[in-house]
Amino acid sequence: MKFIFLGPPGAGKGTLAAQVMEKYNIPHISTGEIFRTAIREKTSLGLKVQAIIDSGALVSDDITIALVKERLAQPDAAEGFILDGFPRTIPQAEALAEFVQVDAAVNFDISDEEVVKRLSGRRVCKKCGQNYHAEFMPPKKSDVCDMCAGELFIRDDDKQEAITHRLEVYRSQTAPLIGYYDTLKKLINIDARPATGEIIESFMKLFPLK
Repeated sequence: MKFIFLGPPGAGKGTLAAQVMEKYNIPHISTGEIFRTAIREKTSLGLKVQAIIDSGALVSDDITIALVKERLAQPDAAEGFILDGFPRTIPQAEALAEFVQVDAAVNFDISDEEVVKRLSGRRVCKKCGQNYHAEFMPPKKSDVCDMCAGELFIRDDDKQEAITHRLEVYRSQTAPLIGYYDTLKKLINIDARPATGEIIESFMKLFPLK
């Protein structure tokens, strides 16, 4: 099966992709992973990406699309894949359709309010990096790590203003893809609010293993 995973930051796409990857035996391909691999392997595109990143510029659509095409041509993606973080825009989706046909764009649906609640509650230990959540997985002692007694803090990315900005960027740039894939009859909406196990159960009912 060839999937695109959509959903705002905080929808839990990474966790869900890891489970689907294991159960369906297909690679989880993110743009970050593609960039890192190309740079590490010093491919011609990887060297271009390294030069762009070193200059502080953004990687262009043309190079990103070429890297995705190169990655999807690898043997492990022949039977299927999960694309996460690509496409981000309708022009990228149109370019993708020129070299691969996906089976479904799965939109993990969750409200902005729920995203803010999830992300703003995250706490990280300054010493050991252990993660907590103020509501769903609190430490035994407020603001103190259970593992090493280090101080817990809120990452800049998890502050409410930052979350609101990330959601605004997502809604303006990436959310139009929902309409695009809906028009193509390839959009599947899955409620991202329940526990991971319940979401995976719903996913497997929609896409039974062969």
